[in-house]
Amino acid sequence: MTPLRTALLLGGLTVLLLLAGLAAGSDGWALPDAAQSELVLWQIRAPRTVGAWLVGALLGLGGALAQGLFRNPLAEPFLLGAAPGATLAVVLVLAASAFAGSVLSPVTAGQLARVGLVGAAFGGALVGVTLTLTLARGAVQPTTLLLAGIVVGFLLGALSDLVTLAAPEALRGKQAFLLGSTGYLGWPACVLLAGGLVLTLAAAWPAARALDALTLGDETAASLGIGVGRMRLMLVATMALATAVAVAQAGMVGFVGLAAPHLARRSVAARHALLVPASAALGGLLLLAADLAARTLVAPQELPVGVLTAVLGGGYLMLLLRQRRRA
Repeated sequence: MTPLRTALLLGGLTVLLLLAGLAAGSDGWALPDAAQSELVLWQIRAPRTVGAWLVGALLGLGGALAQGLFRNPLAEPFLLGAAPGATLAVVLVLAASAFAGSVLSPVTAGQLARVGLVGAAFGGALVGVTLTLTLARGAVQPTTLLLAGIVVGFLLGALSDLVTLAAPEALRGKQAFLLGSTGYLGWPACVLLAGGLVLTLAAAWPAARALDALTLGDETAASLGIGVGRMRLMLVATMALATAVAVAQAGMVGFVGLAAPHLARRSVAARHALLVPASAALGGLLLLAADLAARTLVAPQELPVGVLTAVLGGGYLMLLLRQRRRA
């Protein structure tokens, strides 16, 4: 399929799912009446729908960078400590708000928690990646960087569990964060997500040629005049920013960053100039479809969107592995 046809197909599917998101509500598929359209349609459904696409696009972009950076089709944007760092920061805020609730009024403590969660998740994700880079002494060796990310992930995850044991009130909020949700996305969140997507795309797309060279090996990239360490560090920073912005707004939404690049490779050439934006578009479509399913499958109840992405993404990867085994 040509890039133009792929872009038209992805654009058409995006428009259809965006319209479906406006019509999907707790009482079924219907647009609200004129009296409720301002509140329900434009203040609840529209920002949630747009925000879900933006979160998925950021995760898809981060996944494409991770798989190219580590030369591993199973790499995902949560590998470098961003996810456990964000989780630990959220748990610390929840524990602090629970303690403050015994000192301040519960209403004041709850407001402070809601304001602090997004910033804490963003900062925690960046701290996790920074610890990984520090432990790996930069981003020169991808294997060392990957192992450092695993070590930091286990360490921050253990600290998060210790904080939860000390403050059991934070367990419910931690679970909600780990399951992921698009239900709290508003227009301010959409502005931040859109800004993050523009920044990361602006950084990743010009580096596509260098990323193509890195996938062939460090020696090949160096022979082409690419500063391997500096370029890899820039790509890690871009991936970390995309992941941090997405996780801060929607929590831990898994498998989107893993599955979207696989789907993109089936539609476009392996060159990252096409693969990166295609992965972002497919990530947005995947999360938007999962959000619609989360809203409508058991309406008026809602399913955690992260659970659905894990089921859909895991099922797709199992099918992919089975097909490769047959081949």
